[in-house]
Order: sequence, then structure tokens, then C-alpha cells
Amino acid sequence: MSYVTDISAAPADVVIDHFSMRLAVETDCWDVWASMEKGQQDFVLLHVVGSAEVFARRHIPGAIHLRHADMTEERMQEWPKDTLFVVYCAGPHCNGADRAALNLARLGRKVKIMIGGMTGWADEGFAFAAI
Repeated sequence: MSYVTDISAAPADVVIDHFSMRLAVETDCWDVWASMEKGQQDFVLLHVVGSAEVFARRHIPGAIHLRHADMTEERMQEWPKDTLFVVYCAGPHCNGADRAALNLARLGRKVKIMIGGMTGWADEGFAFAAI
């Protein structure tokens, strides 16, 4: 018996529930890029960490800079309540997107994390923007 099979694989219904839940709270760089590329951006992309200067130097095209610490009920009133936000940060070593997702959910907002963040975006070979 290997380390892989030492613990039995989950039944299909458990796997379906698990991955459905993950996909309900996560998206990836490719899906974000493809949606924007096809003109099907039905979400607001938020760059949620760093200073305005860091954002100005390099960010994902179409993103809005809104630090997770600045997400308040008043600030979020700029968007309709049913807006889906996709949040990202520097990458897997950063928990800013997690903090932003938690803040938005506490405000009753729909949110997904773009897994990989800027590191994932770069790994896919997608271009960055600057101001």
C-alpha cells in the first residue's frame, strides 16, 4: 500500500461537494483573463494589498486598487449589493486576498479569490498594467 492509497479516496458525493465549494469561493488567473479577454467581465477585480504607488507600478489590467483594510460598508456602496468581487494579492505567500474575501463576506458581499494572485498571473504569461 502506498501513501496515496493508505487513506481511501472519498466517495463521489463527497468529492462533488468539496470541489463545488472550492469553485464557489475561488477562481483562477486563466478564467479571469479569459472572461476579460472575451468581454464577459461580470465581476469587479480588486487589487487588495499594497500602496497606491505599488499598484501604479504593476497591477492586473482592469483591476481597481482597494486595500482590504479600506473595505467598509460606506466604501462598498459604490457597487450594487449583488456585485461579485474577485480579489487578488501578491500571490500564494500573501494572505491579503483572504482578508479581503473575509471583509467582503462580512459586509454581505459576493466574493471569490483569484488563486495565485500576481504570481499566478505572471506564471500564465499574462501582461501587467501600470499607471
